[in-house]
Amino acid sequence: MITIQNIHKSYNMGTNSLHVLKGIDLEIEKGELVSIMGSSGSGKSTLLNILGILDNYDKGEYRLDGKLIAGLSETKAALMRNEYIGFVFQSFNLISFKNALENVALPLYYKNISRKKRNKIAMEYLDKVGLLDWAEHMPNELSGGQKQRVAIARSLIANPKVILADEPTGALDTATSYEVMDILKTINHEGITVIIVTHETDISRMTRRVIKLKDGAIEADYIPETIRDYAKVV
Repeated sequence: MITIQNIHKSYNMGTNSLHVLKGIDLEIEKGELVSIMGSSGSGKSTLLNILGILDNYDKGEYRLDGKLIAGLSETKAALMRNEYIGFVFQSFNLISFKNALENVALPLYYKNISRKKRNKIAMEYLDKVGLLDWAEHMPNELSGGQKQRVAIARSLIANPKVILADEPTGALDTATSYEVMDILKTINHEGITVIIVTHETDISRMTRRVIKLKDGAIEADYIPETIRDYAKVV
């Protein structure tokens, strides 16, 4: 599903250049559940932005489902994102003046799907994440966990092949974090590739593969030991 070869990325910092990614080689198969870990400045957010076609790379090659991602116009990049990728963020990124149903349905608006049809589909996805009864509630009426469930439903509604989750449990308490991870694992079991950036070791242990970055390079790539059945905690 994802193949990255010798990816480099630098940012200009005035008269200096900051070399953030230093020759990343990575392959992620369809249906994998992967976590990316690393301290601040390790390059994990930059890597996620490149995977999500939100940022370009300077050197190397990135292929998504066999398609070369390079030199895309913003229009073509947006089309690729809409076809392949769903995003989940730590800060939820919900629109404050739209209720849960409207937030979930929004991606279908950009696909020119009628309001009646997109609202029907949005209700199905709210039901999928256990929030059917909260469809008419505004974001400020929802808990952090509920907001993240809405964000996950929104990320799924366009049937993406890959979910990119940037610190999806970072703003949540432990029990709620495990609930959110259970949803992401269920999504993964349905065949969607899920890639999670996290700094939390217990969250990484709930994935089936851990990639650790350090100073812009892959320090380790391994299968975590299962030390606890987190599904029984929630």
